[in-house]
Amino acid sequence: MTGPRRILIADDVLGNRELLAAMLGGLGHDIDTATDGREVLARLSPDTDLLLLDLLMPGMNGLDVMSCLRADARWSDLPVIMVTARESREDRLRAVESGVNDFIAKPVDRAEVLVRVRAQLRMKEAQDELKRSRADLEEAVATRTSELRHALADMQAAEAKTREAHLDTIRRLVLAAELKDSDTSEHIVRISRYSAVLGRALSLPAAEVETGSQAATMHDVGKIGIPSAILRKRGPLTADERDLMQTHAVIGAHILAGSSSELMQAGERIAISHHEKWDGTGYPHGLAGDAIPLWGRICAVVDVFDALTSRRPYRQPLSDAAALDMMRQDRGRHFDPHVFDVFAAHLDEIRAARPEPAAAANHSVPDSAPLPSSPAHSHSAPPVLVGGPHPCVDTV
Repeated sequence: MTGPRRILIADDVLGNRELLAAMLGGLGHDIDTATDGREVLARLSPDTDLLLLDLLMPGMNGLDVMSCLRADARWSDLPVIMVTARESREDRLRAVESGVNDFIAKPVDRAEVLVRVRAQLRMKEAQDELKRSRADLEEAVATRTSELRHALADMQAAEAKTREAHLDTIRRLVLAAELKDSDTSEHIVRISRYSAVLGRALSLPAAEVETGSQAATMHDVGKIGIPSAILRKRGPLTADERDLMQTHAVIGAHILAGSSSELMQAGERIAISHHEKWDGTGYPHGLAGDAIPLWGRICAVVDVFDALTSRRPYRQPLSDAAALDMMRQDRGRHFDPHVFDVFAAHLDEIRAARPEPAAAANHSVPDSAPLPSSPAHSHSAPPVLVGGPHPCVDTV
């Protein structure tokens, strides 16, 4: 035990106070006294280390004082020795229940007083050291937590910059492919946004929607390996040209293959599968039903929708409703019926996701307008075939 401690002695009898003060003051402790319970409460301070409390005092007795002390967080663990002439079992039980730590019987014995006081002061010193250690630990934890939060924020910011640089590289790669065709960078944005809406509508996890919608922008990256003469041809493709055009799915998958990036891996799956059809008549592998990766099925729907509702050099865009009616004819043949139904049910959200410049540029044909009769093709979307090439869009 280091240094003098502050001890409060409470007794309504002056002689008792003076006797206890003399015993303890000789040990170098700072002694304060109180004559009743109310004065005890008034004289207590954060520096008080021990209370010697008489049981029988006028007005507010020792048990009343204990009730107040233990109800106050400031004094809830203050060591208290009750000094009493009562020795009955009931009195001691009541005192223990009130929170008293120890007892000294009257008349007091100096040796007993010193032993019991030293024991309680050692306990108080241990409690104080524990509190200091806890406070130091809490401060250290708070400091370290703050440092970790700042480090995490810096790491997240760095990861965000890296991811944005990654995405920017992908966008530029995709744009390089799109510039060979008649599509624009707005097509890439629309495909990504439409895919995100459809992914959320299908109740897919947020992280998967984020990855899938970004990866969907790479669906036609393989067009970079297709001759521009074929991509920009205004008339129908020959059989050989169509076969060559269809290799863009494999080329795209080859470009994206072998990456450790989850985003690139997702892009590879979409590139190779977005021209597969639900009934197995698509390419390049003739996959059918659930064998087609889900994001390939998602991309098939949004890509055709975007092709039909976008302006082409050889035709006006269809209205959203007209495009949806045309696509509905291939529900269960070209398109996964569930994916198509969810897409159709969330058409308002699809419209809301459309970038303003694209929306402003697309002056849609009224629903009642006749479809063009001359064959044409768009290389950015899968074919919509109902008993042969559709007169409005013949895609590969």
